[in-house]
Amino acid sequence: MKKFLFAFVIFAIAFVILLVSIFDSSAITYTFTNTPPQPFGETKDSKVDYVLPYAGRVLPDSPFWGLKALRDKIWFGVTTSPLRRAQIALLFADKRLVMVEELFRKGKPDYAMATLLKGERYLPIAMEEEKIARGRGIDTDEFLVTLATAALKHKEISGYLVELAPENVKPLIISNETYADKAYEDAKNALNSRGLTAPKNPFDGD
Repeated sequence: MKKFLFAFVIFAIAFVILLVSIFDSSAITYTFTNTPPQPFGETKDSKVDYVLPYAGRVLPDSPFWGLKALRDKIWFGVTTSPLRRAQIALLFADKRLVMVEELFRKGKPDYAMATLLKGERYLPIAMEEEKIARGRGIDTDEFLVTLATAALKHKEISGYLVELAPENVKPLIISNETYADKAYEDAKNALNSRGLTAPKNPFDGD
């Protein structure tokens, strides 16, 4: 009986993950107009050449969000390669940043701020996983460049979010930039230690 229950639970989780994945994947081609949606910040005069991913239709204000978050945790948890885990963590941070903008535009600052505070914490996780990979002799140079560039993009988008956010949460958005700032500095230092040049910080001195 215990084996049956265990198998049923595993099957149920797998089925839920499959449903959420299909739901999310099918949303990629869904648009309300003939113009494909652009990631936030791409329509502005960007200083950072980094394209954020499409976040999908399931946002934190959706009743399906819990399932999507569970899928993400399982995906990250079953991944054994530290470099791949670093890449996944960065993907989660990027997607959640796009979600934050959408939530602000929907007039849901509480959801937006909760998502921002949790999402930016994936940046140091990505850096920690990169360090593990580097310690094992894995070549992480390309990822470090990507992470440094992504961190700069997060810094840039933070400035756009301040324009959308209510006055009472603007200071929190600005203070939360420390995650992106540290991720950039850590990635830059790691690259410099190998004699490599990090992406230039266009916000240095702001």
